[in-house]
Amino acid sequence: MTTPSITLTRLDVQRLERLIDSLDDSLPGVIALQTELDRADTLVGHDEVPADVVTMNSRVHCREESSGKDYHLTLVYPKHANADEGKISVLAPVGSALLGLQVGQHIDWPAPGGKTLKLTLLEVEEQPANGGVFPE
Repeated sequence: MTTPSITLTRLDVQRLERLIDSLDDSLPGVIALQTELDRADTLVGHDEVPADVVTMNSRVHCREESSGKDYHLTLVYPKHANADEGKISVLAPVGSALLGLQVGQHIDWPAPGGKTLKLTLLEVEEQPANGGVFPE
């Protein structure tokens, strides 16, 4: 499984740790998210995060390598998740895997049926941390 180095903002980590604390550890995605938070290589202030790093509420453009299919996704807190709008919960496997990625990095995305898809981050289209907007 591919686990590239990741950069997180301190604000995202604080909020996500609060979220994890409020949830049951047996819920899908909680342990995976905690693992991602624990393995962050770099923690930065929300005003220092590079524009090409995925933060909470970032809109991203990524491509599934084997099919060439493009996805435009927004990484959100669980209460805002809406697959029809491309709003992916940070507790979903692809959500926690996207958090902290930098443009050009790849992740392995566990797909239904036991398949693993390789997803490449092509662009961070919008990053609220960079624009000074920090919705929770």
